[in-house]
Amino acid sequence: MEAMGVAVFSHMTPGALGRDISEAYLTQPMVAARTLFAGGRLELRGIVNLEGATLSRGEITPGVYGEGYIDRRHPHTWLHEAVIGTRLSSGDVTWSLFAGKGFVPYGTEDPMWRPFVKYPVNHHHAQILERALVAGSARYRGITVEGSLFNGDEPESTTDMPNGDRLFDSHALRLTVAPTTTISLSASLANVQSPEFASGDGLDQRKRSAALRFSRESGRLRYALVEYADTREYSGTREAFAFSSFLGEAQWALGPIVVAGRAERTERPEEERTESPYRTVRPLLDFNILGRTRWTNLTAQIAGPQWGTNRLWCRPFAEVGYHVPRAIARPTPLDPVEVFGKRQIWMLSIGLRGRAGMAW
Repeated sequence: MEAMGVAVFSHMTPGALGRDISEAYLTQPMVAARTLFAGGRLELRGIVNLEGATLSRGEITPGVYGEGYIDRRHPHTWLHEAVIGTRLSSGDVTWSLFAGKGFVPYGTEDPMWRPFVKYPVNHHHAQILERALVAGSARYRGITVEGSLFNGDEPESTTDMPNGDRLFDSHALRLTVAPTTTISLSASLANVQSPEFASGDGLDQRKRSAALRFSRESGRLRYALVEYADTREYSGTREAFAFSSFLGEAQWALGPIVVAGRAERTERPEEERTESPYRTVRPLLDFNILGRTRWTNLTAQIAGPQWGTNRLWCRPFAEVGYHVPRAIARPTPLDPVEVFGKRQIWMLSIGLRGRAGMAW
């Protein structure tokens, strides 16, 4: 079992409507557990996410969008993951089959497990989370093929469960090649039916992702990721909108100090906002958007020495983000410069990241 959380203070200048905003909260509070039973033949994994209690207003994050939030990261559902399955080996081949609610084998890992506190803008391009699914995989030496059937609808609230009448209306496929234990290359495809309309009457998404990942426990360079992802939205066979993303990030260990950097260029839709400038109408009343914005973001983080033991530790950090939004096409009904009042946005976050227990 493992528990984690990040106590963070963030200051964004400017915020929406040109007003600076400062907030403090507990983000990414989770408890994860894994157990084997039936003589080790079955595996049960679960993650409880407590953001429904700590982040009901969303976490201020320039450029991020999805599930009715904009320029705020939405809180994830209380039941983040709950899957049961089995793994079998036959010679050099390992098979697995899991079912439940969780992470679709598409794109890259949940940003919660990556170095930065603030999510990248491409969260909804490069990951598909919290879906009811059946997922299977086959691994031969360093080559893994994964496939999944899952429900397309996104959660509508932190307590929402996948809609029973939408089960398995979407599918995804991912190929991963790992020539060494430190390097992997992956490519993914997904067809997601009407993610933003729970009734199934909205635009469908066709998604692609490619990523190169490096990770190791020792040495100066500990982690690096380069990824491309795009999302194309369709009404029937007609392409309505297209959004792309490029991202690169890395982490280095300099003695007890850890530093990380990320560069991202991601496109997102601009939608009608409610009385709160950080919320959007969901579902949209029609298939129109108010514009397309390209966000160019640079983020740097420095984390201090780790305090504690392998089973219980915390680490202070400071993270700075520089964000430049630009309207892609003109004229546009909504220009992000009009929303924020400036062409550049700064974000400062300081806090303490902690974990208890053992990683899986």
